[in-house]
Amino acid sequence: MADAAYGLWPLVIVNTLLFAAFGLSFFHPRTNRDWRAMGAYTAFLVALFTEMYGIPLTVYLLGSWLGSRFPLLRDTHAGGHLWNDRVGWTGDPHLSPFHLASYVAIGAGFWLIAAGWRRLHEASQADRLATTGPYAWVRHPQYGFLLVMIGFLLQWPTIPTLIMFPVLVYVYARLARGEEHAVAERFGQQWSDYAARTPAFVPHIRSLTRKPARTSLIRR
Repeated sequence: MADAAYGLWPLVIVNTLLFAAFGLSFFHPRTNRDWRAMGAYTAFLVALFTEMYGIPLTVYLLGSWLGSRFPLLRDTHAGGHLWNDRVGWTGDPHLSPFHLASYVAIGAGFWLIAAGWRRLHEASQADRLATTGPYAWVRHPQYGFLLVMIGFLLQWPTIPTLIMFPVLVYVYARLARGEEHAVAERFGQQWSDYAARTPAFVPHIRSLTRKPARTSLIRR
């Protein structure tokens, strides 16, 4: 190894457990669907931190193939920030635009999960459909995990995580559809009206500037 940033398996374990616990503290899974969503996120973390601190498989594979084209691609911890290597960023990788954008995406993802869970809990207590807060923008803010994953991909993309991400998007989309079928059966036209005006995952720009209605309604 060119430096001591890899082979740190205790750090792989600690970081995986830390971010998994962080996700649990925001998400509060209750149903089987919630736990499957949490499991998919945790699998992504394992793949990510294994390459970040354990074995830099992506750097080895791409370094042997593209090393002459991207000399910054090397088996050091700084050399594992592939977007930086791709554009030739030579400064501190933790201060690159990609890394700074990743902090915003990760923070926004966790905020979305926490804010959505709070509105969902309030609506659940009243046995109504959640449509306020983040639920006024998207139907599934609880899957802010996707935004967290995008943040990690901005700072440390790897071949396994880039392959996993579209698979996890598909998994979350299936989970979301299953939730929607259950809620549609329970709330009927009320759900249909809400779903017709509210996108599933990506908010409309105008909805982000619109003041949400004060009525609070449940998703389960």
